[in-house]
Amino acid sequence: MILKRRFNKLLLTGGTVLALTGCAQDGALDISSGVGVSVTRTGCPAVAVPDHTGDITVFDPVGSTNASAIDVVANITNVRSTCNSEGARIYTEATFDVYALRSRPEGARTVTVPYFSTVVQGGTAVVAKRVKNVTLTFADGQYRASASGKAGSYVDAAAARLPEDVIERITRRRKPGDPDAALDPLADPAVRAAVARSTFELLIGFQLTPEQLQYNATR
Repeated sequence: MILKRRFNKLLLTGGTVLALTGCAQDGALDISSGVGVSVTRTGCPAVAVPDHTGDITVFDPVGSTNASAIDVVANITNVRSTCNSEGARIYTEATFDVYALRSRPEGARTVTVPYFSTVVQGGTAVVAKRVKNVTLTFADGQYRASASGKAGSYVDAAAARLPEDVIERITRRRKPGDPDAALDPLADPAVRAAVARSTFELLIGFQLTPEQLQYNATR
């Protein structure tokens, strides 16, 4: 599934979000348009890596962006998540791998890079954010290193639940001849806003400097 939207307020630049994994739970709401399009909605947040934040490039010397100055390149991959939607709070845990490549293999070396995990409501509102580090250990003579990272989030189950009147408007069966039979209920601004307010995402990426983010976005 691919989620596309702007991310300006969160990461200094616009971008799309690639949804890597989600959670399907019992009692999920099936939203159908009646024309062959069906979307299953759950309270579990989608887990995603925003554009331009899934890799990081370290330069030596710092400040240079020449290809000859690239020291270490790392990327986030293999994102997986689990979700427990029982109880008053929905807990989601995501794990991922970080693979790195250095330009010079001489000597043992450790490189620490920061990553963020952010809970976003309605596509724009940051509910919580944490920054952690992952440490990559290069053995002497080795170009490659890998490590694992983890992120978790709690979401208020009540906030992730659609109001009953909105559910009724979305799922009500419409008969031919009804005034709103041909109208998509999600086209109603009030319904669309309610769906947005109850939609959460857990976003994971490298905590980049403005210069690193610009480099990723323009290279």
